[in-house]
This record gives sequence, structure tokens and C-alpha cells, in this order.
Amino acid sequence: MASVTFDHVSKKFGDVLAVNDLNIEIADKEFLVLVGPSGCGKSTALRCLAGLEDVTQGRILIGDQVVNDVAPKDRDIAMVFQSYALYPHMTVYDNMAFGLKLRKTPKAEIDRRVREAAKILGIEDLLDRRPRQLSGGQRQRVAVGRAIVREPKVFLFDEPLSNLDAKLRVETRANISKLHLQLQTTFIYVTHDQMEAMTMASRIAVINKGVLQQIDTPQHLYDFPDNLFVAGFIGSPAMNFFNATLRREDSKLFVDGETFKVQIPENRAAIYSAYIDKPIIFGIRPEDIHNPQFAPPEINAQEVIANVDVTELMGNEIFVHMKSKDHHFVARVDPRSRFVIGEDAKVVFNMSNMHIFDRETEKAIR
Repeated sequence: MASVTFDHVSKKFGDVLAVNDLNIEIADKEFLVLVGPSGCGKSTALRCLAGLEDVTQGRILIGDQVVNDVAPKDRDIAMVFQSYALYPHMTVYDNMAFGLKLRKTPKAEIDRRVREAAKILGIEDLLDRRPRQLSGGQRQRVAVGRAIVREPKVFLFDEPLSNLDAKLRVETRANISKLHLQLQTTFIYVTHDQMEAMTMASRIAVINKGVLQQIDTPQHLYDFPDNLFVAGFIGSPAMNFFNATLRREDSKLFVDGETFKVQIPENRAAIYSAYIDKPIIFGIRPEDIHNPQFAPPEINAQEVIANVDVTELMGNEIFVHMKSKDHHFVARVDPRSRFVIGEDAKVVFNMSNMHIFDRETEKAIR
């Protein structure tokens, strides 16, 4: 078991800075997820840790050892890739055992590790099959099993669920979370899917354009995003944003979006006093926009009228796409709601959960 440290790590490909001064300390046995859009540098950071890419600047430590110049095979890590990379002519057993055989591990020890890993993953009855006889989910478990048998200090996962269908993805991410609890090993997991990050991680590191935006627990990232990018990336559907201005009227503070005006809770007004009459970005999540008929009684409700553009019935909720002049936003409302496309409708914003960002810096004001 080991901690992992990225100490001012940068990685360049020619003139392209893929990872820019990355600083992260990952505790022993932690499940850290690196999340961000495609091309943001998260996989590059993982490959630098694995030794598959050389670091341009900075240090990477596994435990107390700097591993910049340590060969990948000597870093005591195991990596699971997006592609399963199984040998088609070998059985599941031989695929899982292959790396141990190369290290000249005794046969009895190989057999113990393979069967133990197969039991953990529920693939004991598949050991004699070949990859072509397996489903996508089964192949993915074999790839994970091949990593488990190495008994490494650190597990690295590079978008391992991307090739699975939606149902299998949900099932497999739950299995990986259980696996982390069973193995009690450091897991570092890369994905562009914020849902995977939210459901699996003990902490999430959000990366954009090679730069670490914020690192925190899933709930804290959701509740207190540091900037506009994190606010828009974490949460599904994404947070709604409105260009607006802060106005003071009769000692009360309002968000003026031109086509709507909503009051800021009095206990939060002082935070924004320096931004009165200045342009800001107002943010509110779809789940904090309610049908007044079914709104929870305890919320700080402010009424807004907008035109219904599209409705999406999800079964347990309805996504209502609304527009008010240049503003387009999504509400996530009670399934008993009735909205008619093309008609104006009344919704309420829960202002207790609103967010305000500086329009120039895009940083959260709080």
C-alpha cells in the first residue's frame, strides 16, 4: 500500500502543455478520480505515474520514493486500460497469470492469486474460456483480475468503462467500488464521466486544459464549486448560468436577469456587497428549480415566469427546458407536474442554493 504525490508535475508534447504544474497528494488506500473533458490532460497524468510517459518537469512519488527514473515494471503499480488488451489465443486463466509467469512467480502462488482474484470478481466459472467467448463486461472483469493478481501498491484505471453499455457501466462501477473496499489499496481512476466520478470517488480532482481546477469530496465539489468550469462540469443536467447584474432596492439585494428578478437571501447579501451594479454570472442547478405546486415548503422560493420549450419525462422526474428571451435553462421537476410546450409557466428558484460568479475571473464569490 502506498500514497502517491504529484509534485509540480508538467508534461509537454512539443509546444503543447498537456499537464501544467499538477500538485496532488493522494493518501494511502484513497480512491481518487481524475475527471475532465477529453484532452484535458487527465490520462497523460496517469500515464506519467505509470511510467509510460516521461515527466517534463516536477516529481512523482509513490510512497517516499521518487519514481521519475524508475522503469514502469519496477513501480509496483497495475493499470487497467479502456481497451481490454487480452490475448485472444489464451484462456482467461492464462491471461490473468501471464504477468506473474513473466516474473517467474512459483506455480502454486500463481494459481492461488488467479483463483482468489477470480472469486473476488465472480468469474471463477470463466477461467477456461477464451476472450471471444466472453461478453464486454466479463472481459473487463478479466482485465481487472489481471491487475489484481499482481497485488500492486497502486491500481490505475484509464476510462475502463467506456466500452460498456449503460446498464453494464452502472453494474461495473459498483463492482469497482466494492473491489476498492475489499482490497484496501490506493485506486486512481480517470474518466470524463462526472457520474462515475461522483458515485465512486472518495475525492475528485477536476482538470481542465492541463490545470487542476479543484480537488475535494464529491459532495463538497457539488455544493461549493470554486469556479464556473467546475460548477458546469459537476452535476447532471449541468448547472444553469445567466448573465445578470446585482441590484440593491430598499436595502434588499436582487439578481437582475432583465427578464426576471430574484431576491438574494438576506443572510447572504453582505457577501456580494462589493458587486452591486456590476455584471455577474448567476448559477442555479436544475434540481433547485421547482414547480410551485410541488416545491418543498422550507426552500427560499423566488418566482420566475418563462416559456416551455421542451419537456423530457424521465419517469421519476421531468426535465423542462425553458426560455425567457435570451435565457435558456433546464428545470428538474416533480413527475406530477404538467407543463404545456409553447406556453408560459411559473417556476420557483431555490435561492438558498444559488451560486454567483465573477464574470471576468469566473471564480465563485462566497
